[in-house]
Amino acid sequence: MELKTLFSEGKIGNVRIKNRIIRSATYESRATKDGYVTDQLIEFYDELAKGGTGLINAGASIVDPTGIGVLRMTLIYDDSYISGQKKLVKTVHNYSDVKISAQLAHMGSQVTHSNYDIVGPSPLRVPVSKRVARELKTKEVKEVINSFVKAGVRVYESGYDMVQLHAGHGYLLSDFISPFSNNRTDEYGGNTQKRTKILVDIYNQLRDEVGKNFPITIKLNIRDYLRRGLTFEEGKEIAKILADLGYDAIEPTSGRVNFKVSGKKRFPYVVIKSPEEENYFLPYVKDLRSIIKNCSLILMGGIRNPLSAEKFLQKGIADFISMSRPLIYEPDLPNRWKNGDTSPALCTSCTACLRTGLKRQVHCIVKRKLERKSIKKNKV
Repeated sequence: MELKTLFSEGKIGNVRIKNRIIRSATYESRATKDGYVTDQLIEFYDELAKGGTGLINAGASIVDPTGIGVLRMTLIYDDSYISGQKKLVKTVHNYSDVKISAQLAHMGSQVTHSNYDIVGPSPLRVPVSKRVARELKTKEVKEVINSFVKAGVRVYESGYDMVQLHAGHGYLLSDFISPFSNNRTDEYGGNTQKRTKILVDIYNQLRDEVGKNFPITIKLNIRDYLRRGLTFEEGKEIAKILADLGYDAIEPTSGRVNFKVSGKKRFPYVVIKSPEEENYFLPYVKDLRSIIKNCSLILMGGIRNPLSAEKFLQKGIADFISMSRPLIYEPDLPNRWKNGDTSPALCTSCTACLRTGLKRQVHCIVKRKLERKSIKKNKV
C-alpha cells in the first residue's frame, strides 16, 4: 500500500501542513530549572524537524508558576521567555515545510513543586502525592483564564504557527470539565456547559487577541475512566461545543496520569503488547467523527503501523495522526516511512521513557541500552 494520504498535505485552520503526521506534545526535561529554553532543547527539536514530522506540538509550556508540574519544564508566564521561544521556533522553521505549535498547560492538582499549593476546581485528594487540592475562588479562576490568554499571546509573538491548550490527563483544565473533580456551584461548575465555560472563555478571549487566522487547538479528555467521572457521552457533548465554538482542531485523549483505570491500563499511556492493542483511541475518534465536521480531528494513542494509519486517513475517520513515544525512539520515523520502509515503529510502547524525565532528559531506555551494547561490541 502506498502512503498517499499519510504524506498528503493537510490543513488546521488556514495553516498548511506538509503531511498528516503530528508529534504529540511530550515533556522533554530540557529547559533550565527556571523554565527557559536551552541549547539542548533546541537540538532536540532540530532533530525532530529534520525527521520529517509535519507539525510538531512542543512539550507543555506552563502559563503560571503555580502550575509547574515537574522540574525543567518550559515556562511562558512572562515576556522574559519569549526570546528563547523565538530561537526554538526559528530552528524548526529552518526546515521551511515544518510547522510548530506550542502547548499551554497548568498542572493543577498534579503540581509537585513544594513552594506552591496544588489547586483545582474543587477539593481533591491526589493519591500519588497524598496532598489535597485547594479549591480556586471564582476570582482565581478568572486569573487562570487570563494567564492562558496572555501565554497564548506570547506564543503568537514568538512566531509559533498555532497554539494548543492541554485539557487532558487530570491537569487543571481537564479537572474543570470532569464531574469527578468539579463540584463547584458558581458559573464554572454544575452542568456540562458550565464546566466547559473555562475552555470557552479562554478561546473567546484569546481569539480576540490573536485574530481569526491563528489556529487554536485543544488536547481534550473525552472520558475519565473513573466512577462519577466524565463519561464518553458527555465528552462527545463537550467536544461538539468546542468544535462549534471555533477550535480549529481537537486531539481526543482520556484518563488521568495518576489513577489506575479499567483493565489495569494507565491511560493515556498504554503499554501495547500486541498489534491488536494499538490505536486504542480509534473507537472514540470514529464516534466523534459523526458529530464533528467543522474542525480537524487528530487520532492519537498507540499508532505504530503506517499502513493502518493510511487506512484511517483514507476513510476520513481522522484528519491527522499524532505520535509521542515512537518519535522519542525514532525522530526520523516519518522520513523512514516516506522513503519506503513501512515497517512499524521500533518503539515497543514500554512507557519507560516517561520516568526518565524525573531525573534527567527524557529519552528511550531501550534505544539507549542498544546503543551502549553496540559501543561495547565495537570496542571489543
